[in-house]
Parts: sequence; structure tokens; C-alpha cells
Amino acid sequence: MMNDKLHAYIEEIIPERPELLSKMEHFAKEHNVPIMELAGIEAMLQLLRIQKPKMILEVGTAIGYSALRMAYALPESKIVTIERDAERYQLAEQYINESCKNGQILIIKGDALEVEEDVKKHGLYDAIFIDAAKGQYQRFFEMYSRYLAKDGMIITDNVLFKGLVCEPEIENKRIRNLVKKIDGFNKWLMSHPEYYTVILPVGDGVAISKKR
Repeated sequence: MMNDKLHAYIEEIIPERPELLSKMEHFAKEHNVPIMELAGIEAMLQLLRIQKPKMILEVGTAIGYSALRMAYALPESKIVTIERDAERYQLAEQYINESCKNGQILIIKGDALEVEEDVKKHGLYDAIFIDAAKGQYQRFFEMYSRYLAKDGMIITDNVLFKGLVCEPEIENKRIRNLVKKIDGFNKWLMSHPEYYTVILPVGDGVAISKKR
């Protein structure tokens, strides 16, 4: 992971976001809502700009921040996003309506492991973005990669988990178990026979997987 000074420098020179997005960033910080780190999301958006996906699936809406970032960056793309938490779903709906992007973004309410039938109605997807319960990453990948288009790409956030994936000893049992699952997912993904994967040490670690 990059050092704090370099990380701060990169974030400092990223252009200001539209007012609504800045408002969401402040809300997320104030209420401890996990949204993608700035450097990580900028890297992802640049990849998506190059790819120009028509259909994007996001696993993990939270308050709708990344879905809106993608919608602003890719006005021709359609985004289907999944959120199980009722309060976050409602907030995402409010923000998306406020942005007037509700014609571009569809939120599916429910657990990502239970709404496959709803999701597949809108596929195939040119890009899939996974940013939900980290302990379920492999299950999300296995379930939704079936609906990835031939030249599609899967982006997974938080795969370095604040650098803890390379820590030899972690005292907190819950964190230790979660790190073990993320490490297992990373190793499984990097050796997946159907995908080429690279992990970028930006934000909280972003894995980019492309069909072989």
C-alpha cells in the first residue's frame, strides 16, 4: 500500500466532485458508511471509461455513491445495483432521485445471494463491481460471473483490507477471520483458470479480473 503522504497527495489533486457527490462523501464519513476510497474509485472509473460498458452490475449499493459516480462518468451506461439494508436502500433511492439519474440506475432491494433471478433479467453485464460483505466475495463472484459478457470485466474492492492481508498476526478474532477469508478469495481469484486478474494497490486494494 502507498504511504499516507503519497495517498493524501493523490486525493488532494483529484478534481472536485459535483455538489451532490461531495454531500454524500461527507455523509458517509460522518455516519461511518463504507464507500469506495477516492483513489480507488478514480482508477475504476478510468478503466470503465476505456471499456465503455453498456450494462454494469454493482453488488453492494450502500447509499448509492459508487453507482452515481459510474452514472456521472458513463452517461450512456445502465447500472443495476443491489442493496439489502433497508435504511441504506432508502438513502440511495433519495440520492439517485435527487441526481435525476433514476432512469439510468436500477436498485434491487435484497440480499445479493438471494436476488439472482431479478439480476439475471437485466444481464448480460459488461462490467460487474463487487463491494459488499467481504466474507462472501467468492460466492458473489461465482454467482454473478455467469452473467458476465464475453469481453467483460469484474472489479472487486477492498481486497487488501487496509493492508491487513499481509499482517502475520491479528489479535482481534473477528478481523482475523475476515482477513483470512479475503486472503483466501485473493488466492482463489489469482489462480482462477477462467480469468486473468491483477490487484492494484490503490484505495483499499482493487482486483481487476478479465475473462481469459
